[in-house]
Amino acid sequence: MFVSFDGTDGVGKSTQIELFTQWLSSLGCEYVFCRDPGSTALGDALRDILLQKHDMAIARRSEMFLYMTARTQLVEEIIKPALAEEKLVVCDRYLLANIVYQGHAGGLDPELVRQVGAVATQGIQPALTFVLDMDVTAARQRMNRELDRIESQGLEYMEHVRQGFLQEAARYPDEIQVIDANRTISEIQADIQQIAAERLNLPSRSI
Repeated sequence: MFVSFDGTDGVGKSTQIELFTQWLSSLGCEYVFCRDPGSTALGDALRDILLQKHDMAIARRSEMFLYMTARTQLVEEIIKPALAEEKLVVCDRYLLANIVYQGHAGGLDPELVRQVGAVATQGIQPALTFVLDMDVTAARQRMNRELDRIESQGLEYMEHVRQGFLQEAARYPDEIQVIDANRTISEIQADIQQIAAERLNLPSRSI
């Protein structure tokens, strides 16, 4: 089984992933965690290019292909082997992020991005994606650090990102679950665990 987490920056994704994997461990569930881009030597190198602030121009289409290249390596090195061993894969972002960030918000055709992604991932997609959702201004106020290259593109861009996630969730309600992130950490995690327990046939026991 393959689960991913996504959402605009500042919604608390990292915190919820950490609690979710702790819960999986408490249930004795064997899992593999990865982040996209990253988790491989090539992916980490491309992550630096994509997210660090620099003067190098990166066109939106080039940006999309760099993410796809990192993801292809992630699938080959980590995701495919883990799934072959029947382990649960938990991924911090995946193809949906490209469809939204470079597609809906970035001006590329979302369907074209989806098609390129199908080739890059060999059609391997999460069975379940949690999209943490909240007002982008409120989410930005939570970010007590320097913004990366993508985050620095402004609140208007991030609002387009948010709307892209919501549009994709409306189109694929079985695969994408929108979680209200404007609540307490425990309330958010409780919803995630309940949905995961139902979809992954796991005990609905909170950590």
